[in-house]
Amino acid sequence: MIHTIINHKPTRLFIILAGIFLTTALIAEFIGVKIFSLESALGLKPAQIHLFGGVYSFSLTCGVLLWPVVFIMTDIINEYYGPKGVRFLSWMTICLIGLGFIAVFGAIQTPPPDWWITNKKEAGIDDMNVAFNGIYGQGLGIIVASMTAFLVAQLIDVFVFHKIKKATGEKKIWLRATGSTVISQLIDSFVVLLIAFYFYPMLVKGQGKPWPFDQVLAICIVNYIYKFVVALLLTPVIYLVHNRIERYLGHEQAAAMKKSAMGEN
Repeated sequence: MIHTIINHKPTRLFIILAGIFLTTALIAEFIGVKIFSLESALGLKPAQIHLFGGVYSFSLTCGVLLWPVVFIMTDIINEYYGPKGVRFLSWMTICLIGLGFIAVFGAIQTPPPDWWITNKKEAGIDDMNVAFNGIYGQGLGIIVASMTAFLVAQLIDVFVFHKIKKATGEKKIWLRATGSTVISQLIDSFVVLLIAFYFYPMLVKGQGKPWPFDQVLAICIVNYIYKFVVALLLTPVIYLVHNRIERYLGHEQAAAMKKSAMGEN
């Protein structure tokens, strides 16, 4: 039975795409606690973008390094397995992210031995427990915001992708893939930051003061500029992956799967 499943090309392909999708999304959540300077990484001066009376540069969460891969996988899965395939993986991802954070929360509560707390002093880390808790102990607002933004963005991506494909047919892969990603990432950029740093602190006591609304909007715009540019730059990658899958499945099998994904079977 297992041998038959693994050797069935559409099933094997779904397992591979799902594995990349789930793993990338989970890793992106956990590395997202670090903020990096895009300009410094590229050896450039800060962008100095003037918005709403403030000056901003591209200080981004490390999660944005991997989320483009998630949205490429979304479009590829959408192409061959349809909205049901994407929704199934999206809900599974939400559950696994939630499970991951529960596991991390449990790990934070465990009491460490004294020798472990000080075992990295030579490396400049005075308290390993404080360092561990600081890195992994993301606030509940961030978790809620990230999971909400991910799910909303995925559902919008699926909807826009199929609307464009129905209008253009099999042609213009770049338009449905990049177009759906650009629109869904716009929603994602605003939802995650507005919930995490404006609405959640406003509604839940003990979470600190909300960031000024203008500041949140400005950071949303800066983040989206980055995501928009990356979505355009990754368009050739979508064609590369698409062509590789077509060769793997064969023209007839690929055509049948895409037809079924559009609800034409």
